Amino acid sequence: MERTSHPHSAALANKTGGWLNGFIGVLIFSGSLPATRVAVLEFDPLFLTVARATLAALLALCLLRLFKARRPSTQQWRPLALVALGVVLGFPLLTALALQYVTSAHSIVFLGLLPLATAVFGVLRGGERPRPVFWLFSVLGSLLVVGYALSQGLAASPRGDALMLLAVLVCGLGYAEGAQLSRTLGGWQVICWALVLALPLMAALTLFSAPPDFGGISLPAWFSLGYVSLFSMLIGFVFWYRGLAQGGIAAVGQLQLLQPFFGLALAAGLLHEQVSLGMLGVTLAVILCVAGAKRWAK
Repeated sequence: MERTSHPHSAALANKTGGWLNGFIGVLIFSGSLPATRVAVLEFDPLFLTVARATLAALLALCLLRLFKARRPSTQQWRPLALVALGVVLGFPLLTALALQYVTSAHSIVFLGLLPLATAVFGVLRGGERPRPVFWLFSVLGSLLVVGYALSQGLAASPRGDALMLLAVLVCGLGYAEGAQLSRTLGGWQVICWALVLALPLMAALTLFSAPPDFGGISLPAWFSLGYVSLFSMLIGFVFWYRGLAQGGIAAVGQLQLLQPFFGLALAAGLLHEQVSLGMLGVTLAVILCVAGAKRWAK
């Protein structure tokens, strides 16, 4: 009996660790859009995107050399390129562009679509097969978010909302690819190698898009650039990819439904942005879908 209990205990511990790591990752990511909103007021969106990736990649390169991480195999470079395209370039650039047209509080609500996008790509790229009831909860959460956006009138900023939707799609792909790759390469190694892979292009674009003078940049903008470079672009992914690999892409991915809640709190507390009752109501309703989706993920 003792011998047969070990696999079950190990699987339970692995699943619990996956949810814990995923939760920490979501907490870190929750500050990304408010920080980006602050930074994009003074930095060009393209420069902000490539500069954060360049800074994170330089640190990632140091970590890979310090811990003597093994190089990815030939087959692993293609999914690493998709990770870089989705989370190193695509999501940061699209959200930075979107935040020129919408507030961070408004954009955060769109993140409620990320769990569904991640789950779909988890099926397509990771081979996962959640139960039908799981999709009911995931779709319900997504419909709540889309319904809220429609109630606010997309005509007010169709460009900003379209950019946020594109950001969600490329981010979901990057999450699923990175999680699948983490099972063989390791969570922190995946984001580090993806950053290093993108470094030549990101560094060149950083020099090209750099403003002629940094003298007028405020301290909050510099702190925001530091946050999205160190935490949003590197540290958060160490926990997030490990959590997805341990607990399942579709299941742990539902933790992203908590991200709007934390993000709205940050937007209200730090940026003094108005958070309406509608925003809070949609966010709380979406969070309730986590329990149902978690139960029926497997």
